[in-house]
Amino acid sequence: MPTTDSGKPRYLQIADDLAQQIRAKVLPPGQQVPSESELMDRYSVSQGTVRKAMTELRTTGLIETHHGKGSYVKSRPPVRRKSSDRFRRSHRTAGKAAYLAEAEQSGSTPSVRVLYVGPAEASAEIAERLSVRQGEKVLARRRLYASDGIPTEEATSYLPWDVAKDIPELFQENPGGGGIYARLEEHGHALTEFEETIRVRLATKAETVALSLSPGSPIIHLTRNARTGDGRVVEVCDTYMAADQFVLDYRIPAAD
Repeated sequence: MPTTDSGKPRYLQIADDLAQQIRAKVLPPGQQVPSESELMDRYSVSQGTVRKAMTELRTTGLIETHHGKGSYVKSRPPVRRKSSDRFRRSHRTAGKAAYLAEAEQSGSTPSVRVLYVGPAEASAEIAERLSVRQGEKVLARRRLYASDGIPTEEATSYLPWDVAKDIPELFQENPGGGGIYARLEEHGHALTEFEETIRVRLATKAETVALSLSPGSPIIHLTRNARTGDGRVVEVCDTYMAADQFVLDYRIPAAD
């Protein structure tokens, strides 16, 4: 039981105590966390204090709450590194898309479910990134990725229609070995640069459902532009990732 003289707010002391129990496997993965009333009795605090402690544990990704069923210690796959070298051409020529290259390094079993492939209207943001008009037809490819059967990220790629229409594999759920980047390069769109922007924020309700997260969980929102040698962006991608499942690992050249 936490002490009361640490200087920390009481709810943080309780959260720290429960977190220590989770990490020590006193509360093992998948086990239900004691109920609010049990925690109120154990720590001699109010319901509000217990709820703040539970919110803290959800925010740090240690527990997940299911409405009407209580809170449980998370049973999630190991953290995977999302490395900048996942887009190396050697991966594509070996027939590995970036996600498979990542999963191979982590030792997990990957899977992907295609949610949609087809035409879409470019939003203002997508239009700006692709240098097309807002509302113009683009090809959208939306996928849900899982690691050891647990969803970890959802990604949607958008490609200019004039590029995509001449590459029939891009309209298939499985575009073939090496993924869409390999198909683009086979049709003369040699990629020279990937530009990524990373934000961290709380998941929306839809993202919480898609990734089986607890309410208030953080996500990583990664946006990427794929550029060819002539400076044209031929694909942009928006990816939403469970923040507790990834370490972003980048190698940055020191030379000019």
